[in-house]
Amino acid sequence: MKVAVITGISGQDGAYLAKLLLSKGYKVVGIVRNLNQKFHGLEYLGIFQDVTLELCDLWEQASILRLLGKYNPDEIYNLAAQSSVGLSFEYPIETIKFNFVSVLNFLEAIRLHNSKTKFYQASSSEMYGIVHKLPIQVNSPMHPLSPYAISKASAFWTVINYREAYGLHCCSGVLFNHESYLRSGNFFVKKVIGEAIKMTSDDTAILKLGNLKVKRDFGYSPKYVEAMWLMLQKDKADDYIICSGKSITLEEIVVYIFDKLNLDMGRVIIDKTLLRPTDIEDIYGDNTRAIQDLGWDYDLTFYQVLDMLIEEELGNYKN
Repeated sequence: MKVAVITGISGQDGAYLAKLLLSKGYKVVGIVRNLNQKFHGLEYLGIFQDVTLELCDLWEQASILRLLGKYNPDEIYNLAAQSSVGLSFEYPIETIKFNFVSVLNFLEAIRLHNSKTKFYQASSSEMYGIVHKLPIQVNSPMHPLSPYAISKASAFWTVINYREAYGLHCCSGVLFNHESYLRSGNFFVKKVIGEAIKMTSDDTAILKLGNLKVKRDFGYSPKYVEAMWLMLQKDKADDYIICSGKSITLEEIVVYIFDKLNLDMGRVIIDKTLLRPTDIEDIYGDNTRAIQDLGWDYDLTFYQVLDMLIEEELGNYKN
């Protein structure tokens, strides 16, 4: 039986990835900071009892080495991060330090313990920032515009360095925005759907949002985690763009959700305090290599994804 370690298992990707790996016969070990925390995603998917939870401090290489010695995992999926772009402007030092040091600790621990262990790093399209040519490809120039993006770019190049310098089977999946019912409430699509549903029963409620003119490449989390797994099944490690290949404005998303729920767009207020110091105007990626090399299958439009998310959110909504 293969053993897989997943960090960030309390997040949407961690939960869906755990479900996928369990379906393929893996023993799944989830890394947590607190065994008493909530694991809504694992419980929602009905797999909480099937996952082994283990305390591990990603700040401490010794803690990771103990984990590797105990489980000797075949694969490690590092999904843990301070992943909010907005929060990274408020806590730049903490964001950059954790998102970089945790990756470095993992790679060095693998090098010291068992260099055959395969390592997946959750990277981000935010690394590319200001772009002069679309769609984004892995080798597109990087111009990060946030502390979060800087931290992910640093981790990305560290993975490449350990692959080239030490021969580790490590790779990065550059995932563009991807959503699901399990997405945290502070992320845009989840927030808009959740608040819009509440507004259907409260005629006085309004929704405050930031810049709706930016365009993003959005996808569906349960499909994106399939690409993560496929990347570690390759004989030769490489980095891949995981995306839908098309961008859509945030305004188009809000309009679609409000239309589906019969809400008036006049109830949306642009709040200047929610605007970021810098922002990417438009970004979308090229998923050709992932489809051709990995055999990954993705053909959903984001309107199809929104339909699924709205339906699932309504099905679980409680007044």
